[in-house]
Amino acid sequence: MFIDNIKIYVKAGDGGNGAVSFHREKYVSAGGPDGGDGGRGGNIIFRIDEGANTLLAFRYKRKFIAENGGNGMSGKKHGKNGADVIITVPAGTLIKDPESGKIIFDMADNREFVLCKGGRGGWGNRHFATPTRQIPRFAKSGTKGEEREVLLELKMLAEVGLIGFPNVGKSSILSRISSAKPKIANYHFTTLSPNLGVVSTGEGGGFLAADIPGLIEGASEGQGLGHDFLRHVDRCRLLLHVVDIAGTDGRDPVDDIEKINFELGKYSDELSTRPQILVANKVDSADMESDAVLRFKEYAQKLDIPVIYVSAVTGEGLDALVKITAEKLRDLPPVTVYEPEYSPEDEAIANSAGVKETYIRKENGKYIVEGEWLYNFMGQINFADYESLNFFQRVLSKNGVFDKLREAGIEEGDTVSIYDFEFDFVY
Repeated sequence: MFIDNIKIYVKAGDGGNGAVSFHREKYVSAGGPDGGDGGRGGNIIFRIDEGANTLLAFRYKRKFIAENGGNGMSGKKHGKNGADVIITVPAGTLIKDPESGKIIFDMADNREFVLCKGGRGGWGNRHFATPTRQIPRFAKSGTKGEEREVLLELKMLAEVGLIGFPNVGKSSILSRISSAKPKIANYHFTTLSPNLGVVSTGEGGGFLAADIPGLIEGASEGQGLGHDFLRHVDRCRLLLHVVDIAGTDGRDPVDDIEKINFELGKYSDELSTRPQILVANKVDSADMESDAVLRFKEYAQKLDIPVIYVSAVTGEGLDALVKITAEKLRDLPPVTVYEPEYSPEDEAIANSAGVKETYIRKENGKYIVEGEWLYNFMGQINFADYESLNFFQRVLSKNGVFDKLREAGIEEGDTVSIYDFEFDFVY
């Protein structure tokens, strides 16, 4: 089974609470506060698994929760930090927001990505001792770890994609030019998942190729398997468009090319202009002087793209195919790496698993604003920094806090209090 699109839930660990403790020792009359700090919660970290090419591992496990930080202890002992959770995914996996569809991060290289940060540990009571408050009987609680749902979408990193109708020989060609061992049989949809193979060009050079299954007429609208697998063509720098030049299934190669290109264009305008090489397969059983072949040659000349005649059975033309493919790749831009589309404001209000309720009440002439997402968000702000304050204001505006205050009847100059941070409201 091939899975390349799945939603999961992740939660970083909560920070441990600070301890309230006082030093107790014989002959020490005033030991003072010695409560230790809580440990930080574990992070949710994504890492690439070079040996995977499917998200099948997430079929039965879709919830990942990191360890909470330990509470502080007496004797100024720091609580244990929570263990991180490492989630491994295939190279080319996009981490997306399921609501907006925006890209959070593209796992296209070997960088690790921290999706959710663990909560900070709370301070023990020793931090709150002052000359006028020598016996603080309170400590700070740890903050909650970030949590959210994300959509994992796999877009393979193959540089070359073999496209074409079922049973034209894509898998057979891949098996001859690389070390891939795809299942091959003489019926439609033998290939139910993209197969990857490394094609060597000598002297340590080579490229990664994939046969993309299930492209038929109507693929961009969900017909056949193509709707699920068209996304894997997105990153391919070059497309090898394979056709059955012998017409063994009664197909017309020209008609097939037009239909496949039409489906690529419906899926993506940019994809329809991706460089192609026409690969005319099954020349070992074709009548090269037939009307269908002559019509194909005339059509290929009009397209003004390279044409290679090959046989996956005998190996004819395959060396030339590899050579011209490698030459074309040298002049093409690198594999697409998608830039994050998520803004810092989006990120700030999304790490509560979609729960963003905001509660407003008026008390002693002040407008009190509360909400779990706000409580976690406040810990990210440095209120002494101008840029951080601007960021704070943008997030409040984007999440509708100011609109809700207006609905509650606030007027200019009224005081707003958000977890002990107060400011005057200005329209």
